Amino acid sequence: MLLQQFPELSTELVPGRTSPGHRPGTPPPPPADLAERLREERAEALLLQQRHGLVAPGSSAAPLRLHVSDAIRDISDGVVELEEAVRDRLGLPRARRAPVPERLRRIAALLDGVAADPVLAAHVRDETRRMARRCARALGDTETVVRVPGRCPWCDSVSLRAFPDRGAVLCINPACRCADSLCGCHDDPAYRHTWDEGEWRRTAAERDGGR
Repeated sequence: MLLQQFPELSTELVPGRTSPGHRPGTPPPPPADLAERLREERAEALLLQQRHGLVAPGSSAAPLRLHVSDAIRDISDGVVELEEAVRDRLGLPRARRAPVPERLRRIAALLDGVAADPVLAAHVRDETRRMARRCARALGDTETVVRVPGRCPWCDSVSLRAFPDRGAVLCINPACRCADSLCGCHDDPAYRHTWDEGEWRRTAAERDGGR
């Protein structure tokens, strides 16, 4: 999800540019606190460009969305630090500099080695989730949610929801815990047990077949 959404932040950096799926002719919905900061953003836009080289495409006078530029810097720094930590823990040489998407793909290529180290795996999981949530908040993510009939196989509550864009089914019950002790639902309050489409089809078939 982070690899897919991070490039969209550059599109959202300048007000007036719409994100994918946005209807032309209507203003994109701003974050709740954006209206309070518009005046400040306009005053700081030029300074931000000078300090960080962030130039508004098409018009140097266009104000930048500071909450988006903050997210870009936070995620960029986080991905660099995460790749360095992974390679150091696995005894690999330091990687060459690269854009964030390439670094994320390089981390993904090392996941077999990461999975063999529970401490490293937990760190990678927590950091990627944190950055994905930061990215989604900056984009104003409002993914479609569909209620799934039936009860959760783990907690027996009617709390199953499908996320079509993500291709996943989640149990949104905060008290739900699955049988996998390594699943994030055991130690991350923001995480919910998740099935991808294939896993959910098998789980649903087993659940319905057991009735």
